[in-house]
Amino acid sequence: MKYMILVCLLTFGSCKNEVKSGSDSSETAVVEAVNIASVELEIYDFNGLEKFLNQEDDKVHVVNFWATWCAPCVKELPHFEELNKNYKLKNVEVLLVSLDFPKQYDKKLKPFILEHNLQSKVLVLDDVAMNTWVPKVNKDWDGAIPVTIIYNKDKRQFYNQSFTYEELEIEVGKFLN
Repeated sequence: MKYMILVCLLTFGSCKNEVKSGSDSSETAVVEAVNIASVELEIYDFNGLEKFLNQEDDKVHVVNFWATWCAPCVKELPHFEELNKNYKLKNVEVLLVSLDFPKQYDKKLKPFILEHNLQSKVLVLDDVAMNTWVPKVNKDWDGAIPVTIIYNKDKRQFYNQSFTYEELEIEVGKFLN
């Protein structure tokens, strides 16, 4: 598939001088398809994801459960990206766990990751047994998103709320001290 897209891209590129105006949209579509195809998703069921929720190292882990179809999630996502940028060298790791539906990966999730230039690690949780894994994340979680877990090897906190950047920074600070 990647080779077919590459061949199409090279074909359009080599015929650039011959392309009539009005064909720009098809060339753009090919470039966008190549970009979307370049986004590789790490997809896990809960058993595979669980190791990311229980790491015992010297880092502070900030794990946000979100989806592209969740307006509050999308609204707060830039704050997690800013936290990732500002605290990466302070031993803080931001992990964005997408709960997008599998049929939306190529249409919504990958374009979203590209459009917003997400730099935090993005994982996808594809596990339909929500009633089983939600209480394993936190016994008080009702399954609604966004939710965030901040933890280190000594403590763990579950947040069933949206965050501003300032609120995130305050909470992460409690784990750094």
